[in-house]
Amino acid sequence: MLAKSSQSVRLLAFFIVLITIFGCNPTRQTSKKGLKYFERGEYEWAIQALKPLADQGIEGDKSAYYVAESYRLSNRIGLSLPYYQKAQSKGIDDILVNYHIALAAKSLGDYTLCKTALTKFLQSKPNRFYQIKAEIELENLDKIPSLVQKQSPVTLFPLMGNTPKTEFAAQKIGNELLFTSSSKPLIYKNNGLPFLGLYSAPLLKENEITTPHLFSTQLYKENANDGTPAFSHDGTTVVFARGNTGKSKDPSPDVDLYISKKNGNDWSEPERLAISDSIAWDGSPCFSFDDRTLYFSSNRRGGKGGLDLYRVPVDNSGRFGRPINLGSIINTPGDEIFPYVSENGKLYFSSDGHPSIGGLDLYVASRNENEISVEHLGVPLNSIGDDFAINLSDPLSGYISSNRPGGKGDDDIYFFKSSGSEEHWWSNDTTSTQVPQALKTVNYALAVQVVQPDGKTIPGVQVSARRNGESSEVFTTDKLGKIEPINLNSGDEVQFKLEKDGYISARSSFSLEGREIPQALLKKELTDTTFAFKIVMDQPEIGKEISQFYQLNSIYYDLDKADIRPDAAIELDKIVNFLQDNPQVNLELGAHTDARATAAYNQKLSQRRAESAVKYILQRGIAKDRIKPKGYGESQLINECSDGVDCPEEMHQQNRRTEFKIIQIN
Repeated sequence: MLAKSSQSVRLLAFFIVLITIFGCNPTRQTSKKGLKYFERGEYEWAIQALKPLADQGIEGDKSAYYVAESYRLSNRIGLSLPYYQKAQSKGIDDILVNYHIALAAKSLGDYTLCKTALTKFLQSKPNRFYQIKAEIELENLDKIPSLVQKQSPVTLFPLMGNTPKTEFAAQKIGNELLFTSSSKPLIYKNNGLPFLGLYSAPLLKENEITTPHLFSTQLYKENANDGTPAFSHDGTTVVFARGNTGKSKDPSPDVDLYISKKNGNDWSEPERLAISDSIAWDGSPCFSFDDRTLYFSSNRRGGKGGLDLYRVPVDNSGRFGRPINLGSIINTPGDEIFPYVSENGKLYFSSDGHPSIGGLDLYVASRNENEISVEHLGVPLNSIGDDFAINLSDPLSGYISSNRPGGKGDDDIYFFKSSGSEEHWWSNDTTSTQVPQALKTVNYALAVQVVQPDGKTIPGVQVSARRNGESSEVFTTDKLGKIEPINLNSGDEVQFKLEKDGYISARSSFSLEGREIPQALLKKELTDTTFAFKIVMDQPEIGKEISQFYQLNSIYYDLDKADIRPDAAIELDKIVNFLQDNPQVNLELGAHTDARATAAYNQKLSQRRAESAVKYILQRGIAKDRIKPKGYGESQLINECSDGVDCPEEMHQQNRRTEFKIIQIN
């Protein structure tokens, strides 16, 4: 009897093990599937797969962390808080968790938790970038009570017509309201909502619309997010943002600016603006009142951190100049977005880097002689949610967008009306204008040293320096390879040309943009800061790649195309300079593709790309025998994205590159 009982116990234990093994398999499969969604940026799908596992609280499972990250990365940071806390309780090792908890708590109005989490985060000694952001957030927390008390003489009305979908960036055009809405038929997997498009609806009254309709079939792409249009004041030109198709084959995986011209009763086929950076987020455009300047937001390299506001001059023929960062008084290490310029020249925008009640808050920047002041617009225009995309219908009224509590959807539209004039409705004091705060001063300097690739200094180098394209100075390096320190002013860019017999002539540049110390972090009235800047020179050698000597960025091509894009033309102009500076050197231009399509096809495509770039260079006066096109197809991938490997577009883009190496020294 005892033997039989023991056998039964062993059988029971065996079945329990089987049940455990097979019972865990679905969990393991679900987790694996959810992580794959996350890696592809399909955050809503990742949440749906991983949230049930996160709610179970299985020991050792990281689902809660990836659910939190998915909410944050799809712009729903408030929903991420309990999952970050759950992940933290399980010992997740991401140093940024406390920082994300702080911002999530702030978005929900829990300032005590926000302060606690920021303090813990700073104690973990994060890198300099996040340290600055956390210190600014911590300092700004103390200003929230005064911001909440700031009442503006504005009455706010939710738009009768908001839906559970996303509606934002409204502007009145004639008797209709034009806005961006998630109303396309296809779903954007990042947030689980339909793709964004441009829609218009008749206004019954200022805060009520009837059924919306598609604004234009020409400004419509089914599987992309379109939105935030800026119209010239004569109504003949529109610039809008397009991107985020969510597909791995998207040639520009982020957001770019597009332009279209009025064509009878409709619009021309949109074209990508050359000022867009193909590997950056460029969006929320706005024209100045005289149409001579385009403002937009971007996270391109060289900014102050996060999204910054830029301006671009527009000439009489409609050509766009070089984007210029608006500087550290307006831009912060946080995000600045949705600029709007009123008739009297005031710049309105949203930011989470300036002191804010919640996430993004609304601000106005105005100039008094040479001083720029930035003022918070107070409540009710601002809330603990994201408040953004202000647009004035007249000096007394307009529209904003917000995801504040009590709305109908992810983002909603609100109409506001003031009893005062525009000069005063955004100010606490309706009888006076805010006096700009005195700015602390920083004396910037640049210490240049010329070295070989191995770090050895090079004396006797002639260094020509041009500041902002003007006023050239010539220096000679001393025995330590150094020149006299160069004093810098805000926004300065210095271009260097270096020459010495026996060395490859080099060019380099240093920009102060993105390096200036935020006012909020300055403790003294006067601060001296010197930047150390090393420039590399080398001797010519067959087979040497020259990118490091001319600060060359990668040249990108659109998928399956060999055309020279505007961003590639900038880099090819540097090659023209190199060949002019070094007449003794001949180059090979080697073009590469990613692994998609057949090897034979890619070989021909890469050759076309190389020849296209060579043609561009020859048209600028370089002799044909000095540069040779060479296509390598997919034979020299620089990452693991070979045939059959599922990679994001950014990694495929790395393989679609062009390299320049020395093949002859005369």
